[in-house]
Amino acid sequence: MRDDTEIEVSVLSGLDGISAAEWDACACPESADGGPPDDPFTTHRFLKALEDSGSVGAGTGWDPHHLVARQGGEVIAVAPLYAKNHSQGEYIFDHAWAHAYERAGGRYYPKLQIAVPVTPVTGRRFLARPGHETAGPAALVQGAVQIAADNRLSSLHVTFCTGAEAEAGAALGLMHRTSQQFHWRNRGYRSFDDFLAQLSSRKRKNIRKERRTAQAFGGTIHRLTGDEIRPEHWDAFWVFYQDTGARKWGMPYLTRAFFDIAQETMRDDMLLVMVERAGHWVAGALNFIGRDALFGRYWGCTEHHPCMHFEACYYQAIDAAIEMGLATVEAGAQGQHKLARGYMPVTTHSLHWIADAGFRRAVEQYLEAERAAVNEEIEVLTTWGPFRNIEPEETE
Repeated sequence: MRDDTEIEVSVLSGLDGISAAEWDACACPESADGGPPDDPFTTHRFLKALEDSGSVGAGTGWDPHHLVARQGGEVIAVAPLYAKNHSQGEYIFDHAWAHAYERAGGRYYPKLQIAVPVTPVTGRRFLARPGHETAGPAALVQGAVQIAADNRLSSLHVTFCTGAEAEAGAALGLMHRTSQQFHWRNRGYRSFDDFLAQLSSRKRKNIRKERRTAQAFGGTIHRLTGDEIRPEHWDAFWVFYQDTGARKWGMPYLTRAFFDIAQETMRDDMLLVMVERAGHWVAGALNFIGRDALFGRYWGCTEHHPCMHFEACYYQAIDAAIEMGLATVEAGAQGQHKLARGYMPVTTHSLHWIADAGFRRAVEQYLEAERAAVNEEIEVLTTWGPFRNIEPEETE
């Protein structure tokens, strides 16, 4: 007789193997009311757009092996899992680990990665239906570690998980790593000037100067979403994205088809900032819209205008967040230059499992020292932030 309390974990080679309704019941149950998801990047439509466009899958080094936990035949939890043969597009860097592991005679790749590909955005990684928030993620962790061990893989990595997941994962035996990003927080601002009023005089004057410089470029800046975004915008943005990708990563992570699919399935989840001069699109920045946050993702240009990067990526995002009543703007990985523009340091989290006991002990010692260094740097940067008064709890 079947025990319906038993949780079974299976592996999918792609999101075609599960319905959007089943996946999203775990990934974004808050969207059942018809509103936007907290995190657009773990939705079925975003992850499937990556797969259907060829941005992940064969030849990319991101091979889908998604985890699905079922209890009594019902999907109770899922996780976006990938087998990887490189460490590109992760933004939590383990290249030094890979080199050390292989110098010691081991084989670091392939490894397993629970993550949203090429997306350094914090969110839940062990996606559970309401009511299964403890048992579901625990089963997924156990399943992922078991898959890695059974296949004699070097390691499992869970990147940009939440702080709560990091704590729970550490309790289950995973190693906890921290890093930092810079996020803008909306303190109930009524306007951009209201935000500026909270800054020190020098920082306020500098931002006003940058905005004046950028907006004097001789054209118009547009903010577009939903049906306002047209194919011509993606044609131009693809050129911008290719240029930035070629300079930063060697090659773009996303294919051209991704943007066409996203237009069909996610246009209401996107805010596209497009810069026009003399009838031509010359720069652009792509953001994704969450229930309470705006996520800056990609930027590029074909004409260089002073301060336009700051305007299109940071200040237009703040303007939009204030207008939309969003609490946060997340402007991507790294970038201490964001501090002077009102984006404060916050802690990001990841979890790691390494098969080799000796190497695991060495990494644990490193992570302990790294966590202390990250905490110290965030404390220092917060102290030197642009605000006249900062409440410490807002930078946690």
